[in-house]
Amino acid sequence: QVQLVESGGGLVQAGDSLRLSCAASGRTFSSYAVTWFRQAPGKEREFVAGITGSGGTTRYADSVKGRFTISRDNAKNTVYLQMNSLKPEDTAVYYCAARVAYYINSAEATYNYWGQGTQVTVSS
Repeated sequence: QVQLVESGGGLVQAGDSLRLSCAASGRTFSSYAVTWFRQAPGKEREFVAGITGSGGTTRYADSVKGRFTISRDNAKNTVYLQMNSLKPEDTAVYYCAARVAYYINSAEATYNYWGQGTQVTVSS
């Protein structure tokens, strides 16, 4: 099992940057693919970015490609989401999720472990 804790959210202005962290418990963190999802008010939760256990492969939603970067440090059991050039439409609760698998999957139902979420608010 793994427990996930997100941090790094906050209130920023359009064009600013934030870095989210997802800290995990457990000794086999490198076995988990990790993905960031987000949920805006009144909308369904959506895939943002994912990374394989080794960190060798990443995948992004079209809406964040070129602005967000996902990375991980398995020695620290942590996955990061660097968010640059933030837009008001990026406002959402951001969740990290993990699954014991090599491949990244954009479907939230395939993830076994979830954090509690961290709020990101981007003002115009």
